[in-house]
Amino acid sequence: MTGLRVRMAAAFAAVALLASVLASGVGYVLVRRAMLERTQDAVVTQVRQAVARQVPVQMPADAGRTLSGNLERALGTPDGRQRAYAFPLPLTTPVRAVPAGRLHVPVPAAFVTRATRETVAQRVRYRGRPYLLVGTFVTGYVTAATDPQRTTPPIVLVSVSLGREAADLRSFTRAMALADAAALLFALLLALLAARGVLRPVRRLGRGARALAEGDLSTRVPVRGRDELADLGRTFNRAAEALDTTVSELRAMEAAARRFVADVSHELRTPLTSMTALTGVLEEDPDGTAARLVVAETRRLGTLVEHLIEISRFDAGAAALVLDDVAVAEAVAAGLGARGWTGRVEVAVPGDLMARIDPRRFDVIVANLVGNALRHGRPPVRLEARRLARGGVPGFELSVTDEGPGIPAELLPLIFDRFVKAEAARSRSEGSGLGLAIARENAQLHGGTLEAASEPGEGTTFTLWLPLEAAE
Repeated sequence: MTGLRVRMAAAFAAVALLASVLASGVGYVLVRRAMLERTQDAVVTQVRQAVARQVPVQMPADAGRTLSGNLERALGTPDGRQRAYAFPLPLTTPVRAVPAGRLHVPVPAAFVTRATRETVAQRVRYRGRPYLLVGTFVTGYVTAATDPQRTTPPIVLVSVSLGREAADLRSFTRAMALADAAALLFALLLALLAARGVLRPVRRLGRGARALAEGDLSTRVPVRGRDELADLGRTFNRAAEALDTTVSELRAMEAAARRFVADVSHELRTPLTSMTALTGVLEEDPDGTAARLVVAETRRLGTLVEHLIEISRFDAGAAALVLDDVAVAEAVAAGLGARGWTGRVEVAVPGDLMARIDPRRFDVIVANLVGNALRHGRPPVRLEARRLARGGVPGFELSVTDEGPGIPAELLPLIFDRFVKAEAARSRSEGSGLGLAIARENAQLHGGTLEAASEPGEGTTFTLWLPLEAAE
């Protein structure tokens, strides 16, 4: 949300700043042009009026010097802002440049030449300062008929310092900069207000989406107005309602499935108990081949029911640990001895390795791993354990290795899934397909892991890691 707010504010600010700068630039150009043209027109008018006042209609002989002094005094100012220089220019004399001295700036010969033909004005910069040059050629008089060549018409040059106008333009520029800054701040304020109004429903949608992701399917967002964001909010509410309905139906179906499995397992356990007791009697018959088959199948069915009951507990979240301080070597030896596997497995477990775990669930894990190795692998089957910390958590690692044909590469990622058997090609096998799934569930219940590694023809290794202190 912060990123969107920043982008909106930046867009508003950029547009406002661009518009303000463009307006300021146009205003500056227009004001500067008007100010300089006004000053130039005023000086040109003043020069023309001074020439009209000072130059008589009948020019006396040799009056050029006197006339030049009068024009300079009339066009100059006491503060030195405006200076004038008038001098006779015989028509037979080449035009020369006028150096700085009498005027603020040097006047090039080209400008003087133009001034002999018309009134000219030009803005120049000299030593970093702006000036205005005005030049004109005095006409409109006649000389004495006895000596017309002795009186030469003067050239009038005026230089005006534009420092006052430059200072006014700087003040105007500062004012425009302050106005631009104020416009930018105002645009940012408007952008934040607009972003707040736009992002408020977006934030509500974000909170609603996070609540849905966390499992609160009753989440709905308030909807106001009829704009696009309001339509989005209504769409979100409809989607949340549909999701709530769908998930509720799925949960109900899942709960029903779990109850069905639990009920079936429970209903099967009672007759199986009776059948197992009766098949024990049939098994004692030396010629009872069929009876032995019934006994084996009944026991396999009983194992499947037990596994289904265990799986249903995991699915229902009803599985819990009953922790005790366990000597790992003793627990392993007891489990192997109870199943008659003591001489068939090579065991290497430290005698002082103690862990606080659930003894029954640990025995289930070891029994499944060793049983799989004995059934599907080839000797020697080795069981080894050692202390090993993971992620800073003290624990121990137990591995079961066989020298069998290994697990096919395409089956290895699925080996812990339910009803997956290593001997998938057979229609029937002794296992239920749930043993490794139950073993991994028990490992995860302890906060540990169970992994498998295998290479075809080189055997299989199952690696169990459990913390020394399992959480309750």
